[in-house]
Amino acid sequence: MLGDDEDVFDSVTWESPAAPSNDVGTTAALSGPGYRQSTAESEEERGPNDPKWEGYLITTVRDPVKELAETKDAYVSYLVSAKTNLPIFSTPNPSSRRRFQDFVFLHDHLAKDFPACVVPPLPDKHRLEYVTGDRFSPEFMERRRLELHRFIQRLARHPTLQRSTLLRAFFESSEWHVHMHQHVAHPPGPEPSVGMIDSISDTLLNAFSRVRKPDERFLAMREGVDKFEEGITHAERLWNRMRSRTNDGNLESSGEDLTGDYHDFAVAVQGLGFLESGITDPLNHFSNTLLEFSALLRHTTHTNTDPFLVHLHSLLTYSHANRAVLKLRDQKQMDFEELSDYLSGITSERDRLAAVINGHAGSTGLGLGAYLKDKVDALRGADDDRSRVERMRKLDVKIKELQDAVTTAHETSDAFSEETLREQTVFQYGKEAEMKEMLGNLADGEIEFYKAAMEEWERIIPIIQRIRVDV
Repeated sequence: MLGDDEDVFDSVTWESPAAPSNDVGTTAALSGPGYRQSTAESEEERGPNDPKWEGYLITTVRDPVKELAETKDAYVSYLVSAKTNLPIFSTPNPSSRRRFQDFVFLHDHLAKDFPACVVPPLPDKHRLEYVTGDRFSPEFMERRRLELHRFIQRLARHPTLQRSTLLRAFFESSEWHVHMHQHVAHPPGPEPSVGMIDSISDTLLNAFSRVRKPDERFLAMREGVDKFEEGITHAERLWNRMRSRTNDGNLESSGEDLTGDYHDFAVAVQGLGFLESGITDPLNHFSNTLLEFSALLRHTTHTNTDPFLVHLHSLLTYSHANRAVLKLRDQKQMDFEELSDYLSGITSERDRLAAVINGHAGSTGLGLGAYLKDKVDALRGADDDRSRVERMRKLDVKIKELQDAVTTAHETSDAFSEETLREQTVFQYGKEAEMKEMLGNLADGEIEFYKAAMEEWERIIPIIQRIRVDV
């Protein structure tokens, strides 16, 4: 996965029991997660868990178009394009048009094909706050486009997902529907098989199990995820409160927020202008400035605050995907621990039967359960040496199967843990890049707002100063 000498992880079969414009232009510098060759300064400094990129993939999602507009099957397609030097792509500038369901297929199957990777979530189909109109309105399509752009951008920044054949086909294939059917019929990697882990009773493996020997590294990661999500949730709640106080979204607001207050204040000043005939013109100018400022507040909310809130929530859902990978790693370790315990119990039972056959006390020192089992066997007439030998033979076969299953579960758990460590590094770099972009866009938007506000108020000052006051 990370090189010819590190591809052992790819051969492991993962078995389990049952988020202003954010476009990346083609002139973007080839740096940051997904654009660098390595997270280390040199190959000598690379650690065993440091991810390595084989090239860059710069992506855009733009130009939403309503297809089959006059029919009941109307949908929106988006132009997805990229600039890349990855050898898996047949052209350095692939592009194609895809609809939302194509993005859903891409997400679902990447998550299935790469269970140890943090596959970024798609925007919720029905959760687009602060957007008015139907799903074909320009505002809705633009917001959806930004969210899909962010999804593809996160895939492009991932050193493993950016090289997947499914993502390549998503950008390049002119017969995408054929490729989808082929991918479903012939998924990459070995078919999951029903193994020993799936045959154990649900009473042994259940959702309430906990890792008995937790790894301190992953405990620290889980704590970091908890703190990050707590901070994001708190920031989202505060900014939502600020938004509702600034603009509640009602264009005819009457004093429920700041935009409505400034609008009402402008109307009141305009009314004073009709009463004060000597200063009607300056008061009208002042009233117009208040209206302009109210509109500026509303505009800033839609172009700066709302995208910030959407991106903030998108980061939260991205973190949830990261948490899911950590939880799946814990499940792999629990599989190994539970199988080991199961093997130990079966081995003890086999040893007990051997002791009975050899003339030793069968259930002595093995607990109440073994004692009761001996008594039940005696009542059933199954306590003769022939039946014990047959049971020992079956237990020997089961022990061999369990030993193989424990070995496989241990290798799987170790491999998944190593890949999870790499995934955390990739996620951390991506998260830092997104937070830098998100906060930078917010700061730029606030600067533009205050500059425009200063210009509005500075224009009215000379007009107010020309009002003559006779003492």
